[in-house]
Amino acid sequence: MTGATGAPDGAAGVVSAPEPDGTPGGVWSTGVRRTRDGALAVAGADLREVAAEHGTPAYVLDEDDLRTRARAFAEAFASAFSPERGLAGADVYYAGKAFLSVAVARWVHEEGLGVDTATGGELAVALRAGVPGAVIGLHGNNKSDEELTAAVRHGVGRIVVDSLSEIDRVAALAAAAGVRAPVMVRVTTGVHAGGHEFIATAHEDQKFGLSLTSGAARKAVDEILAADSLELVGLHSHIGSQILDLAGFEAAARAVLTLRADVARTTGRLMPEVDLGGGYGIRYTAADAVPPAPREIAERLATIVGDRCADLGTAPPKVSIEPGRSVVGPAGLTLYRVGTVKDVALDGGAARTYVSVDGGMSDNIRPALYGAAYTAALANRRSDADLVSARVVGKHCESGDIVVRDVALPADVRDGDLLAVPATGAYGRSMASTYNLMPRPPVLAVRDGRTRAIVRRESLDDLLALDTEA
Repeated sequence: MTGATGAPDGAAGVVSAPEPDGTPGGVWSTGVRRTRDGALAVAGADLREVAAEHGTPAYVLDEDDLRTRARAFAEAFASAFSPERGLAGADVYYAGKAFLSVAVARWVHEEGLGVDTATGGELAVALRAGVPGAVIGLHGNNKSDEELTAAVRHGVGRIVVDSLSEIDRVAALAAAAGVRAPVMVRVTTGVHAGGHEFIATAHEDQKFGLSLTSGAARKAVDEILAADSLELVGLHSHIGSQILDLAGFEAAARAVLTLRADVARTTGRLMPEVDLGGGYGIRYTAADAVPPAPREIAERLATIVGDRCADLGTAPPKVSIEPGRSVVGPAGLTLYRVGTVKDVALDGGAARTYVSVDGGMSDNIRPALYGAAYTAALANRRSDADLVSARVVGKHCESGDIVVRDVALPADVRDGDLLAVPATGAYGRSMASTYNLMPRPPVLAVRDGRTRAIVRRESLDDLLALDTEA
């Protein structure tokens, strides 16, 4: 037998989920605790009762934890970039692609954040939540005319231009509407970072942005300055996702601040803003490093912006960032019910316990898509059984349908148990599918012991409603 976070004998170093301890740098939300009889509770709501009332699988979101993380970013950047420190202020935009619903958009706005959107659907949700257009941004490498028209009509505060051809389209739509559309240029700086090739977004050979090296970014700036219906707000940089080392942000900031200074020197126009993107990482397992706190991020970026602008002889810009995963990711967990449990013999005499749950890759595609690592814990009881090397798998017709590849679970895990997978608030529901015609789970918000569905469970009737022959 081993401790709660130890590795069992013969489990090849596989570890169990750390016990929730209320710390903001952990894999669980700060509101997760064990009850006296060993069940997990979120913000005072016993997950056994949550499962009984709402069913499984389900995404469970700790509202206070999410709000606290959003507020921490807003306060840290307001302090670090304050005019009293010789800087020009800062804005924080929540990256809605991590997970967006009307409730979440409203929460982050109430805590002082704007909302960054990447599609017309995300824009519609932010507007439905009452977020003013002036604090909404619109991204995207292939924005439709409908999306751009909606952004112009609702007075979106920043349209992040991603190609030269888009400049003419936005200019024409703005002119037709009789307005000057505020735009930023997404700059590919050559600095890229992240946990997987597919989520590192500032290298040259990819679909996003306009290259600094090739001169495309500068050409975009000049074309925007020449367009009467466009207002050049500033430059935008995004270098990747799940980033735990701030050095990449610092290098990218130097690059875009240098371009800003070059434009000012040759045109006399000093852009007022620079957006340094998002991608701040979180912990998924006990093996992950503790991510930098919002205050550390803000202080590091404020120092580099202040120092670089002093070197360049330019006034500092207003800075903005776009955290998403780091706000919503740790606030959420996915609750599953265990079905089939079976032991599988491995080479060398070892064994692995396969624990099947009632969800899978339809509610969390990241392990299959990126090889992302998660952990899991019994949620309905405490067990004193020895730990065994386990793999948590879903119910889809795919051998790659893996929820947690390697985790130590009690040997007595059985049909009917509840499993909780932490840190699924980001990119779980937002990337969910109906593969194998599995209805998507609900999103349940928990606060002060009360649970409510902010996104209801999809039903079979919902799936059939789209079938024109039904």
